[in-house]
Amino acid sequence: MRGTFTRAISAGGSHPVVIVSIRPGPPRKDFVEVLDCSSQRANRPPAENEVVLDTADGLDWPTFCKCDCIFAVPREELKARKGSVTAERRRNIVRAIVQSHGWNAL
Repeated sequence: MRGTFTRAISAGGSHPVVIVSIRPGPPRKDFVEVLDCSSQRANRPPAENEVVLDTADGLDWPTFCKCDCIFAVPREELKARKGSVTAERRRNIVRAIVQSHGWNAL
């Protein structure tokens, strides 16, 4: 995981995302894989497919990162780097991705 960014959306605004696909060094791909995050404050406990990120991860307030769907988005849609996901939350995100997709049952 390379960090939290904002992604441009069609309505002219932006939305927080977590990049899960970039590795340092070449080759640079036109698309990156991201997890979508809520733009609203987390005001309930997270579901099994969610991890709460907050200011320690570069976001403005506690926010749900949805780990059950990985999106491929054009690199140019990523606008502002917000921060870096903490190591503990990276582990939680990986666990949630694996569990959400049933990969732990393989």
